Amino acid sequence: MSRVGKSPVALEGAEVTLVDGKIVIKGPLGTISQDANPLVIIKNENGTLTFEPADESREANAMSGTMRALVANMVRGVTKGFERKLMLVGVGYRAQAQGDKLNLSLGFSHPVVHQMPEGIKAETPSQTEIVIKGISKQQVGQVSAEIRGYRPPEPYKGKGVRYANEVVTLKETKKK
Repeated sequence: MSRVGKSPVALEGAEVTLVDGKIVIKGPLGTISQDANPLVIIKNENGTLTFEPADESREANAMSGTMRALVANMVRGVTKGFERKLMLVGVGYRAQAQGDKLNLSLGFSHPVVHQMPEGIKAETPSQTEIVIKGISKQQVGQVSAEIRGYRPPEPYKGKGVRYANEVVTLKETKKK
């Protein structure tokens, strides 16, 4: 059996409802839902969720661990939330959050305006920092990757949009 699937998920202040193949989790930050896999049996016992494979197949065993990880991330999202930090490195590179839009100056001849999806907020503590916040780990990561994709760090000077903990190895320039 999956080692991840064996450990239960504590519901630290979140409410769970299992309705016809869907798992809905409500917390102080919002509500998030996910389709439950039919290969996994989910049980709610005294504020903890347990996940068991429905049969002895390899797929059911793998999906029990996957469902447990997804639900654990959902519980963390509605109680604490997720955030991803991005840094702008380069002369003249700036970011400014305006409502549900993020205005970026990334050295192009035009400004880049990124529309934030519903449930995701962008903050700019300084002109070169962006903080993406939300309750869905997958959505926060996807939005961060899209913003980074506008100008990924280049290997010679390191200019571009990078994650806060990302290490960019610089190449040596060509010698004569």
